[in-house]
Amino acid sequence: MTPRPDAVTPPVDEPRASLVVVANRLPVQPDAEAGVNGWRPSPGGLVSALTSVLQRGNGLWIGWPGTSQHRHVPAHYEGIRLRPVPISADEYETFYLGFSNATLWPLYHDAIRPPAFHRTWWQSYARVNRRFADAVTEAAAPGATVWVHDYQLQLVPRMVRERRPDVRLGFFMHIPFPPLELFNQLPWRREIVEGLLGADLVGFQTRQSAANFSRLARRLTTADGTDALVQYEGRRVRTGAFPITADVARFAAAAQDPAVRARAKEIRQDLGDPEVILLGVDRLDYTKGIQQRAKALAELYADHSLDPEHHVMVQIAVPSRESDAHYERERHELEQVVSQVNGDYGLVGRPVIHYLHQNMPFDELVALYLAADVMLVTPFRDGMNLVAKEYVTCRTDLTGRLILSEFAGAATELRGAFIVNPHDLEGVKEAIRSAVRAGPRETRERMARLRRQTMRRDVYDWATTFLGALEST
Repeated sequence: MTPRPDAVTPPVDEPRASLVVVANRLPVQPDAEAGVNGWRPSPGGLVSALTSVLQRGNGLWIGWPGTSQHRHVPAHYEGIRLRPVPISADEYETFYLGFSNATLWPLYHDAIRPPAFHRTWWQSYARVNRRFADAVTEAAAPGATVWVHDYQLQLVPRMVRERRPDVRLGFFMHIPFPPLELFNQLPWRREIVEGLLGADLVGFQTRQSAANFSRLARRLTTADGTDALVQYEGRRVRTGAFPITADVARFAAAAQDPAVRARAKEIRQDLGDPEVILLGVDRLDYTKGIQQRAKALAELYADHSLDPEHHVMVQIAVPSRESDAHYERERHELEQVVSQVNGDYGLVGRPVIHYLHQNMPFDELVALYLAADVMLVTPFRDGMNLVAKEYVTCRTDLTGRLILSEFAGAATELRGAFIVNPHDLEGVKEAIRSAVRAGPRETRERMARLRRQTMRRDVYDWATTFLGALEST
């Protein structure tokens, strides 16, 4: 359904919402192909899950519309109300590219690149968080449930708590939460932790992240208690792991679609019908380990573990934060590595790494999952990584092999994968050798184990489980 551009903000006489989702982005985004006032749904299972929940609960979604230009933002989408929060072009640089993605992102991902600490960025972060909190305060009904999402909005729970103690507040962190020795680098560490402690329930992808937060809260504030429950300022704050999962029904249905399966066969033919297709699908980001993966392949071709005529790689690098110079440099370096590998080992008209820097339509993505014999998911650090779960969901015939970083949150669940340390180049190479050589019986046993875990619940179950835990807190 195409969202309709009704107004910039909801009418003043609209009733307050009993369920409010607060995220950095709205579930719609500008659509350049549809003209100046065109909008289209944002991609991803999270939008589908939260939209479904909001539809059942007089829901409102608060977020940034994805542009600093004045546009008529839809007032409704799929039966739920939207409330845009404006962010200026300067704030996009300081709040989003600056504090959120050049300070918090590298810090929370184990400082793979050094975080930058600038007071002006922090001031912008606090100012934008206050604007989101103001929107919640005005829009939430008495006793409403408010669910705040991710690292861009960590100050919002306390800000809302101070003005609306009647509401029930949940927060979910989609990325890893770091241990004390990393987090303590942050000059505003106490303010961040106190911001999160404004929630009644603080959820994370893994138990380790939840424990990291609880221990930091007890170290940096007056909070006391256990890893699962702390007492703070006369209130009980529960923490826990709520690992997100894929939109299982959607991926499983697409994997059975005859047109998608035909496209998967066509992809194999387009690649020269190789013996083994290896696949990587990642957002272009330095945390994903894509360059390390390409270097491992180069060495495998060099020592003849892989044969350029029979083993090819497809690497999808989805564009990300293209206005950020760091990401532009990452793209340039990755493309140099891919070019070198293809120059050294490719054949005329047949590169060994087929590299695409573009967004991938849903059906084409599923077709790639079906065509690939080996899926490589090797981030240096990841909150969860749904690509791994999406691939497993699509392998309904129990074929396909998954190589998975031990530092992805998904590794705590997907124990049937070939688990690797992405920093260990020899270990990555050995995992690729093992996956390529795995026989039918081992492949079936591993994939059956992966699917038993992945198919147990979907992203809708995740959302309702979190909200159920929040209601019982």
